[in-house]
Amino acid sequence: MSISLNDLHPAPGSRPSRRRLGRGHGSGRGKTAGKGTKGQKARTGAHMPRFFEGGQNPLIHRMPTRRGLHFRKAPGQKPATVNLRQLNTFAPNQTVDLQTLIAARIVGKNVREVKVLADGELAHPLTVAANQFSAAAKSKIEAAGGQAVVVGATRTQES
Repeated sequence: MSISLNDLHPAPGSRPSRRRLGRGHGSGRGKTAGKGTKGQKARTGAHMPRFFEGGQNPLIHRMPTRRGLHFRKAPGQKPATVNLRQLNTFAPNQTVDLQTLIAARIVGKNVREVKVLADGELAHPLTVAANQFSAAAKSKIEAAGGQAVVVGATRTQES
């Protein structure tokens, strides 16, 4: 005996019948059909986006907007940090700057400032160009025969 597609049926009880709404008060789902009484969500075709706040001014409209070049970086934002152990992936005597760090995926592509920290050891000499260096990182780079070059003017806190 062969089985054809029209002989296939789901197992009994695996596909419960759909709930029939609005079929009289005896059904338990009559009158308002589970939508409560009146209101925006009781109407036909009602669809509320998840961010809808009942008609009050939404959160995205309450937030302040700042556009333009001067507001691309939040004030007081810290630079991305790079440790010395991460710099061992580069070839000896190579110049390491922001672009090479982005290309090596050590920092993100939107990073504008980098600070080098002294975690780990540097195995070979490198010329490292960054916005900031910790004192220990600068001494470790120079002890390995490399060079620490400060690039770009970083904003200083003035009191």
